[in-house]
Amino acid sequence: MSLKKNFVLGLLLFALFLGAGNIIFPPLLGQMAGDELFIAMIGFLITGVGLPLIAVLAIANAGGGLETIANRVNPYFGIIFTMIVYMAIGPFFGIPRTATVSYEIGILPFLPDSVSGSSWPLVLFTIIFFIITVALALNPAKFVDRIGKVLTPILFLVIGALAVKSIVSPMGEIGQAQGEFKTNAFFRSFVEGYLTMDVIAALVFGIVVINALKAEGVTENRAVMKSMVFAGLVAAVGLAVVYISLGYIGATSVNVVGLQDNGGSVLALASTVLYGPFGTIILALTIVSACLTTSIGLVSACAQYFKQVFPRNSYKTYVFIFAGFSTIIANVGLTQLISISIPVLLTIYPLAIVLMLMSFIDKSFDRKPIVYILALLATAFVSIFDGLKSAGIDIKPVNDVLAHLPLYEQQIGWLLPAIVGGLIGIVLNALRSKRF
Repeated sequence: MSLKKNFVLGLLLFALFLGAGNIIFPPLLGQMAGDELFIAMIGFLITGVGLPLIAVLAIANAGGGLETIANRVNPYFGIIFTMIVYMAIGPFFGIPRTATVSYEIGILPFLPDSVSGSSWPLVLFTIIFFIITVALALNPAKFVDRIGKVLTPILFLVIGALAVKSIVSPMGEIGQAQGEFKTNAFFRSFVEGYLTMDVIAALVFGIVVINALKAEGVTENRAVMKSMVFAGLVAAVGLAVVYISLGYIGATSVNVVGLQDNGGSVLALASTVLYGPFGTIILALTIVSACLTTSIGLVSACAQYFKQVFPRNSYKTYVFIFAGFSTIIANVGLTQLISISIPVLLTIYPLAIVLMLMSFIDKSFDRKPIVYILALLATAFVSIFDGLKSAGIDIKPVNDVLAHLPLYEQQIGWLLPAIVGGLIGIVLNALRSKRF
């Protein structure tokens, strides 16, 4: 493709990644990091930008979606694990959250007290929100133009307005580091970046971008990889600029707005300080634009995947199904679903990371399933108990043993077992090859 089209593809990928959570987190990180902001941002960018970029390249390198990689373990595992990932980040949690967060931050502040406590405004908003989502997701051939040329510039504009104002007229001096950030800013931020779970999003969105390339007539593997590398770098640079800008806003806001419990409050108060009442409008536009692009991407990704697995229904049918289901979930029982989804995500996220990283080196062990299986079994043993613990199910004898693993308290205790499991698989595969 031309340079211009590749750049637009990069803007698409950037917009798909940049959801509400990605916008809300950096301001809080900035407040907590304070004068350790520089080192904290390096840690966060490694896991909040670097790993998702690697995940996008893993999808391009595999020549397909998440299932293409997961099938290297076992075809049944490929289907089951991929469906769990899509449902978790899609209609069971990710898609409904885009509408709910948009409403609470972008709409609710403008409603009069007489109606803000009732349920019908949320119902009306979610219906409108998902009608727009369906309209923009129905034709994947026009997906790149609609997101990359229309919504992404809006997103850049509103974030840029906040960032430029905060640099030209800072709210105050950068505050002091808080808590763990005083002595451990890099690693604390490194862990927080991992918990954004953008790696899973990358594995889901990768197939959207590949299909967008195919719609442009790009099908040869080298050409796809070249375009994906370019798009990934554009998205990575965009994310890095946004994260650094919002982190700076948070770091300079403490003396004016005080320490806040969450990044949404930091950004809302900072927007008002920087632009007055107009700042609230800028924030609303930012959040709604970010959530809408993420919603469109997730609905399209889920519809494309399930059309591939269950071809009896059309892509458009799945778009309506996922959008309709998400509309219902966004209005009923979302809090309970969030409490359920976090343990699920903590369980499957490490598996996704291990799959992604191993896909780059699996030619070195001839893609033998035993290597994948042992690495994933070791990973799953730790991540499952991580998930259970976060759900309030503390199996103390097991957790007491796992607590001795490096980085277990930071929820990365699976890393060493994954490496050991993979190495054992490689050794067993080598011994088996010599025997025969």
